[in-house]
Amino acid sequence: MPAMIVTRLDDQTDDLLADYRNIPDPVLVAQRGLFVAEGRLVVTRLLASSTFTARSAMVTETALAAMREVFDRHSHLPVYVVPQHVMNGVAGFNIHRGCLAIGERPAPSHWRALAAASRRLAVLEQIGDADNVGAVFRNGAAFGIDAILLGPSCADPLYRKAIRTSMGFALSVPFGQVAPWPAALRELREDDWQVIAMTPDIAARPLREIAAATRGQRCAVVLGHEGDGLTGAALDACTHRARIPMAAGVDSLNVATAAALAFYELA
Repeated sequence: MPAMIVTRLDDQTDDLLADYRNIPDPVLVAQRGLFVAEGRLVVTRLLASSTFTARSAMVTETALAAMREVFDRHSHLPVYVVPQHVMNGVAGFNIHRGCLAIGERPAPSHWRALAAASRRLAVLEQIGDADNVGAVFRNGAAFGIDAILLGPSCADPLYRKAIRTSMGFALSVPFGQVAPWPAALRELREDDWQVIAMTPDIAARPLREIAAATRGQRCAVVLGHEGDGLTGAALDACTHRARIPMAAGVDSLNVATAAALAFYELA
């Protein structure tokens, strides 16, 4: 097996590290057609992905020693080994895990193609917190969601915080942007999908009842903004409205927690 391509650098201005500059700016990174994987587990999952291509890795000596077997299986990948202070200086923040990689964004998947290949979908509307989006991907992977469709104003699943919170599953659960909105929800209904809006509205049916009634059918779980929930237009476009019964005095759950419960019931 060929040896990995290791280059040791101690100058944070080195052009080989150009991809790692300004990575706290998610818009700039996305405009360059790239994304950032942070941490040893996430980088390992990026390298194992059949969908995404890693361009390079930047690690400390400690991280290199821990990941040597992983990098040996990907001997084509340039691995830049730097001191911790160089890594922090290039990245623009403190990298506590000592391991970053740059991935290349593929062409976006079309939501209709994803739906056609799926039995269970998650559909997100206006979920703007990257940690919540990442957690939804992790929960989706855990409970058999085939793909995640992103409506308007959702955080980028390939933002490094979302990937990190997803434990790398944002790199394995397929996703695509949905438009037009909310007409896409009506389109799913017309294609015999059970489109289930998650809402704390007391008038909605308990989730477990809807899960039982839709068993064996294609289901799409629709989840909305962390504070405001789903818009009225999205609610009206769904087939069902489902709530998770809670103790008196508790009006709602974190959206990622609600997603996990919904995915579990439907699984």
